[in-house]
Amino acid sequence: MSYTVLARKYRSQTFDDVIGQDPIAQTLKNAIKTDRVAHAYLFTGTRGVGKTTMARILAKSLNCLAADSPTTEPCCKCDSCVAVNLGDDIDVIEIDGASNNRVDEIRELRENAIYRPARARFKIYIIDEVHMLTVSAFNALLKTLEEPPSHIKFIFATTEPNKVIPTIQSRCQRFDFNNISPNLIAGQLKSVLKQEKIKFEDDLILPLAKMANGSMRDGLSLLDRLISAGVEPLTAELLEQYLGCPNSEKVYQLISEIGDSNAAGTLAAVQDLISTGLGEIQLVDALIDYMRDLMVAKSAGPDSKLLILTAEQRKRAGELAEKFDTAALVYSITALEKLRWSIKNSDTPRALLEALLLRFALSEHFLNVDELLSQLQGNSPTPIKKKQTPASVSPEPSRSEPTPSESRVSSDERQASSVENRESRIENQESSIKQPQPPVKEFKTSSRRKNEIVNDPAVKTVIIGLDATITGIEEV
Repeated sequence: MSYTVLARKYRSQTFDDVIGQDPIAQTLKNAIKTDRVAHAYLFTGTRGVGKTTMARILAKSLNCLAADSPTTEPCCKCDSCVAVNLGDDIDVIEIDGASNNRVDEIRELRENAIYRPARARFKIYIIDEVHMLTVSAFNALLKTLEEPPSHIKFIFATTEPNKVIPTIQSRCQRFDFNNISPNLIAGQLKSVLKQEKIKFEDDLILPLAKMANGSMRDGLSLLDRLISAGVEPLTAELLEQYLGCPNSEKVYQLISEIGDSNAAGTLAAVQDLISTGLGEIQLVDALIDYMRDLMVAKSAGPDSKLLILTAEQRKRAGELAEKFDTAALVYSITALEKLRWSIKNSDTPRALLEALLLRFALSEHFLNVDELLSQLQGNSPTPIKKKQTPASVSPEPSRSEPTPSESRVSSDERQASSVENRESRIENQESSIKQPQPPVKEFKTSSRRKNEIVNDPAVKTVIIGLDATITGIEEV
């Protein structure tokens, strides 16, 4: 007997078996219970999240011969259910939209749709990758889809709903399938390994589930590859040997050298990873993933549910996060993502990667523009105060009211003082007219000084690093 891959062997058979799509399964079950099943459905979502599986379960529920009417729990034993599972049922027609995308195939479908089912209640058309149909094929289907016979049901599945024309979408009930979380994928992988009676280590499951990228089928396919290696028990080291996953300890060591500002250690850690056969783009992707974990650990703590890590990896991430601040991690992730696209078009990808990692490691040697210009001008940077303290005003001592004699004396003194002040103002005005005014100093930078600043190697390094342009220089 031929071998059946895990993705087919452990395919969900009922609505309750579908993992990660509970809202959609519950909605379809309620539609069957209340006899409100639509004539056309559109299932959308990424690969391997259960679109075709859900379509088959819905077909079995509508046509199960063990029940007198559509049921939410198909028996999976009658001739109709078994034939649907195998894709051989005469009343459930599965069509590949990629290879049957011409208008002639759709016209043939439309002509056959008028005939009633051979043995079941409904004739069900499941069209996978429906977005591959041509516009003419879509248009040929419009009338039948709008007013189908009572015995016809259409179920469309696609990974690119934006390519399905709006007139088709408006005639269907659309369900968007979500990516499956790594924790749910990990639980299913454990269940499969136990049923297959294969020994494994717990540290293997979470990294393998993360590699599936939200697709249950991809996770089971990766597990199939590991089992084919014939090694028991399955360990995390097999991910590096057989699936090309970077060694987590070596990646942590590289990040640690960057955090310690060790330039030589950083280059040695890069060489250690590349010598294992890891490509530059794979290394960049791994660094983005690991630094994202550090950013989350720094912001929300190593025990956050946002981190999908083992207990040992959480501890390690928490220790490394202390060597960075959140702003540095955010900058590193964005810079690595930008470098990722540059590496693809470069003949020297390793040099670009090492240069950027050295910049991370030696970040304290890179000054901002204000500090650099301040050093070139020979001035020390002025510290910025967060809060200005108001000047204290000393209260004047209180005085008692003056006597009449004191008032007269003070009045005479004020008159004499006012005469003297008037005479002194006149003299000052005459002297100011005679003396020439000093020229106002212009605070403008000479062209020679501008050229010196612009051509300075340190200024050029900072400007290139910031991807900025000098628009003007002013001296204060």
